[in-house]
Amino acid sequence: MKPSSLGTLAPASAMLTAICGFLYAVSFVILKNQVLFSLFLMLGGVFTIVVFVELHQRMMGANAAVALLALLIGALGAAGAMAHGGYDLANALHPPQPSPALSDLPSAVDPRGLATFALAGLALLAWSSVLRAGFHGSGLAYLGFLSGALLLLIYLARLIVLDASSPVVLVPALLEGFIVSPIWYVWLGLRLAGVPSNPAP
Repeated sequence: MKPSSLGTLAPASAMLTAICGFLYAVSFVILKNQVLFSLFLMLGGVFTIVVFVELHQRMMGANAAVALLALLIGALGAAGAMAHGGYDLANALHPPQPSPALSDLPSAVDPRGLATFALAGLALLAWSSVLRAGFHGSGLAYLGFLSGALLLLIYLARLIVLDASSPVVLVPALLEGFIVSPIWYVWLGLRLAGVPSNPAP
């Protein structure tokens, strides 16, 4: 990787993205607290943009076109996640009057997680291809491929199955939210901070 352009901000943002993602999963799946999961979704989007800008700065030499594509898709996904989180947070703090005709409509800003899951998944697949080229097939890249695939699967499951309690939705969501995504962002944060993959004993 090239030297850091954002200093300690990028590694810290990667760690905070991991924390927000994990707490989002806890708040959504276990606590079912709309205020909390909306807040963590929104904050995670902010930190993710910082991480992706830093990745672009450091990795564009490995594959400039794919790195730029990953940055653009990732920024769109993060912005959509922020808008989705902000929309849900506003509704949680000041609930609108219920309307049976509108209760089952998808979010207008992020329908069924198009940005939060689908665009984020595509961005991770693109970043992982850049990381694989830059790190010569590192485990970080392969874990990123898995994370991206799980995000796309979650989007398709939410789009087609819809029921969040269905195993088709729940299993990939649990794997991604509680295990794969937090590990990937923590690992990435360590790499951005300069910690080697295989430190000398």
